[in-house]
Amino acid sequence: QVQLVESGGGLVQAGGSLRLSCVASRISFPIFAMNWYRRAPGKQREFVASVTSGGSTNYTDSVKDRFTISRDNSKNTVYLQMNSLKSEDTAVYYCKVDVNTGFGKGSYWGQVTQVTVSS
Repeated sequence: QVQLVESGGGLVQAGGSLRLSCVASRISFPIFAMNWYRRAPGKQREFVASVTSGGSTNYTDSVKDRFTISRDNSKNTVYLQMNSLKSEDTAVYYCKVDVNTGFGKGSYWGQVTQVTVSS
């Protein structure tokens, strides 16, 4: 059974930093992208950042220049370094892994990790 285990969330003051990690295991298919999403209180889930197997990255505008996504392909692990955190970054964060099944794309979602930024 596929497992995506997230860690690194917590409570931090505005301006502080946190680093999220997500380890994917028991995935039989090639991973072509690893992503972070989040859902703030009262809002819909939104895309935060992604990184492909080739290292190409993409960010939502609100986190550019503050967040950095990276991955360790050998460990099937994706990281999200979050700096200069703001209260509006408070949310539950999700890891998502995109795979190529051979018949098309598939995705796996991880458990949430809570990030709370106090102002």
